[in-house]
Amino acid sequence: MNNSTLILGATPNPTRYAYAAAERLVRHGHEIIPVGIKSGQLQGRDILHGKPDVSEVDTVTLYIGPKHQPEYYDWLLRVAPRRIIFNPGTENPELMRLAKANGIETVTGCTLVMLAADAY
Repeated sequence: MNNSTLILGATPNPTRYAYAAAERLVRHGHEIIPVGIKSGQLQGRDILHGKPDVSEVDTVTLYIGPKHQPEYYDWLLRVAPRRIIFNPGTENPELMRLAKANGIETVTGCTLVMLAADAY
């Protein structure tokens, strides 16, 4: 079973939810692929920039707002995760429609809450 999660909006800032999500994902045994605009590391992994060539992604968890998502639409569809989690503040009906049309499950929820409830 593939348990990799791509964190879009990854940051080395420990006060951000994306940072907490990375920490908890790793603690729960998930591989993380941090992608963001900030440089640095997250849980010992370099934060990747742009639209890196990644494969075998089970889940994408979004930590960027809807106005910054359109530039990633085509890339996210090529990455072809099993699901995309729209964390609070990232909900985007347009991307949800595109994902569903391409066979990608969409979840409106909070990665942190899902992990805490063993519902990830």
